[in-house]
Amino acid sequence: MPTFKLTRRLALASLLLPMLACLGPASAQPCGNDAAGFERWLAQFRAQMAAQGLSQATLAAALHGIVYDATVIRFDRNQRSFKLSFEEFYARRVSEALINRGRRLMQSHASLLERIERRFGVPPPVLVAIWGLETNYGSDGGGKYSIVQSLATLAYDCRRSEFFRAHLVDALRIIDRGDIPAAQMRGGWAGEIGPMQFLPSSYLKYAVDFDGDGRRDLFRSVPDMLASTANFLKGHGWRAGQGFAPGSANWEALKGWNKAEVYQRTIAAVAARLAERAPEPRARTPERRVEQAR
Repeated sequence: MPTFKLTRRLALASLLLPMLACLGPASAQPCGNDAAGFERWLAQFRAQMAAQGLSQATLAAALHGIVYDATVIRFDRNQRSFKLSFEEFYARRVSEALINRGRRLMQSHASLLERIERRFGVPPPVLVAIWGLETNYGSDGGGKYSIVQSLATLAYDCRRSEFFRAHLVDALRIIDRGDIPAAQMRGGWAGEIGPMQFLPSSYLKYAVDFDGDGRRDLFRSVPDMLASTANFLKGHGWRAGQGFAPGSANWEALKGWNKAEVYQRTIAAVAARLAERAPEPRARTPERRVEQAR
């Protein structure tokens, strides 16, 4: 072999070896499609998190007893309602009861919503529409899933492992910072936090303490929940005083909230109805949501 080719190969190898070393043990078990390799993957993930500085106390509290959750995988594969037409989706998700309760909440929280709009520029109907559509204002009976277990299952699963691994890491950071104790990290099947259904990475970036108690509480504090949602939309380009219907200046911000167009249009339609700006399609009692499309 000519000397220059050998030298070139040795140089390339010297560059690749440190890169391969950085991959660590995760490269041996990157993902899986059933429970068979989950325990091994979880052990490797835990070792990586410890190497990145997360405390052993956090890792023990958050990851103890975590198992592969087949129910979460079934929900992930069964998100059919986002394939419906807007009229069909709206009819499933919106009822007169949801609209009427939203109007009452706008009245009872009028002062709070006005302060939030002054600070972030997002009008009350949009925030209340999202609140209603996500969890029927927190009364849909959700919040029963272990956020860490759900995210670990989805991070291990091969379909969107990178996406959910990032959220799993941030869920552990939330616990490690003391924002939410590990025992209280229960939410939606895809790892959503609280009635507004924030994913952990969005929590870290956009959650705010609007009630001034020193905590960013997206489980129980209505001021924190609504202000954090407004901050999220502002962070995704919301422009104060502009419209929010399809094609308007703020449509892109609604896309940031949920990537499904039928969901974006439904937020806009419900917000318009709450603001009494437009008629609504005929609706019936909404079905409970078991999908996630962020």
